[in-house]
Amino acid sequence: MNAALTIMPRRALLAGLLVAGLSACGADRVYAPDEAVQRAIYVSDEPPSITLFTVQRRYDGSGGHSALMINGSQRVIYDPAGTWHHPSMPERYDLHYGITDRMKAFYIDYHARASWDVLEQTVPVTREVADLAIRRAIEEGATPKGFCGASIAAILRDVPGFESIPATMAPMPISRAFDRLPGEVTVRHQDSDSDNNKPLLAAQAAQN
Repeated sequence: MNAALTIMPRRALLAGLLVAGLSACGADRVYAPDEAVQRAIYVSDEPPSITLFTVQRRYDGSGGHSALMINGSQRVIYDPAGTWHHPSMPERYDLHYGITDRMKAFYIDYHARASWDVLEQTVPVTREVADLAIRRAIEEGATPKGFCGASIAAILRDVPGFESIPATMAPMPISRAFDRLPGEVTVRHQDSDSDNNKPLLAAQAAQN
């Protein structure tokens, strides 16, 4: 897995042409140093899996955001165009390293609030497939605002077993297709926290 950490994101290879456009769209250009990433790596005891997080609006069931948690030789969250972050979690172009159980709970808690639920959909995979998904997330790179679904769909469609995921920008078609995958398990997270989650992000940042 260490070799995968040095892969140049696909969008970064086109930086000379795209930097201005991505900046205008709000793409996340955060790139943590190697030592921070290596220090944060977390290996879960759970079986290898790919988890789709979908933030779903309560009143009409529409999707607001998509992200992937990938548990392979390490556990990461790919949060394209996302707003969640934590000072002890190094990030490279929307990929967050060091996803312990506590950080996973922080991520879910940040997104589940009065108007929004979080769907956690998990599919078991082999370690090789999980690590391929991590490499694809690295290659996908930073995502402009509003394109989270497109990036998630592009990654999954390149991973064996996930070819049925539609090419779409909308989170809910991805979630519905994910629901039909063999072995899929769904957990719905609900919370009554305020829709203003900035104070929660600050509170999480104070906890290591």
